[in-house]
Amino acid sequence: MILTRHLRLSACVLKLPAWFSTPVRQCSEQSKDKSADNSGENKSLVLRTNLFDSVSKKNKQTYIEMVKVFENRSVHRRNHVEFIYAALRHMEEFGVSKDIAVYKALIDVMPKGKFIPTNIFQAEFMHYPRQQQCIIDLLEQMEDNGVMPDYEMEAMLVNVFGKKGHPVRKYWRMMYWMPKFKNLSPWLLPNPVPDDAQELARLAVERMCSIDPRSKIDVFDTAAVESAIDHTWVVSGQSVEQSELLEVHEKHDPVYIEGPFVIWLRNRSINYYVLKSAPKPLPPVEATDDQDDVSNLQNPYIGLDLRFRNNQHRGGSALNTRRRSVHEQDDGIIYAICCTGTSTKDSLLSWIRLLENEKGNAALSSLAVLFKFTTPSAEVVVRTTDTGTVQH
Repeated sequence: MILTRHLRLSACVLKLPAWFSTPVRQCSEQSKDKSADNSGENKSLVLRTNLFDSVSKKNKQTYIEMVKVFENRSVHRRNHVEFIYAALRHMEEFGVSKDIAVYKALIDVMPKGKFIPTNIFQAEFMHYPRQQQCIIDLLEQMEDNGVMPDYEMEAMLVNVFGKKGHPVRKYWRMMYWMPKFKNLSPWLLPNPVPDDAQELARLAVERMCSIDPRSKIDVFDTAAVESAIDHTWVVSGQSVEQSELLEVHEKHDPVYIEGPFVIWLRNRSINYYVLKSAPKPLPPVEATDDQDDVSNLQNPYIGLDLRFRNNQHRGGSALNTRRRSVHEQDDGIIYAICCTGTSTKDSLLSWIRLLENEKGNAALSSLAVLFKFTTPSAEVVVRTTDTGTVQH
């Protein structure tokens, strides 16, 4: 009996290769079927991600319609991660990179309830990492574009990933820091900034001249200058103290128009120019006989205005006790700032002639004005004081 069972077992062992022949072919057929299915999914993926390239009219309405088309194609919403990444890349083209409703529509593409972790290990080891990283990238793009999330977005993220999901943690960090930095800048700007170049220049000059409360912003028209070639606008900023500094400037020392420099207002930039001169060292302070003598105290705020610096006071000269104003920097003395519509040399010359007609700038007519551009051009333009002509 035992021998018979042993022979039967050996016979079964000898037949094992024949048993494995058919299943191996079946596995190969299944792999072919899977490769065919994958090729079909890749084709559908290409069609879904290329929807944004094939659209002729690119606006918010078209963008939302394409997101709805993807949602209605399949109940399972396969390849939703690839679709969201493709939608994020085309936001700038459609002009919806700062619209929170569009980001909510992309989050709503994710299936609900499937990615919620059920234990602590899934929560800490990033359950479904590709899906969570996709939404984290979406939130980071919102942060880069200055879009602040709201409480409705928190409810959407909790429905998809649960309260322990990493995108929800990213949302909480954004809601802590972004409100702190939203209104931190003292130079408030409209959001979005205006598209008009003149209005943008006025905002830029006001922002730069806010260092001096007595600054005055003027908008000139170069058509008022008879010899002007470029008829454009000029936004100029100058304070009373800058006019006083220009009045005491040495006649034999020239002044310079330097630029163009760039100032950014949110996502818009504009060029500006500065009228300045070479720096001047302050005179040394005379030492008093007795530093502990309190019988002749002086007002420390007298040196803030040139109107008081020329007056003689008891116990010494006002020039010896004056402080350097905010317009007297280490690299030069700034007399005025402007932005022009064309940023040409002729518009800047018109700006100088218009400044001469303003009160307190009469000394500008007797000074030599040189152009000191930061462009690679080696050309220097000089306006002579006698004839008013321009020399290259």
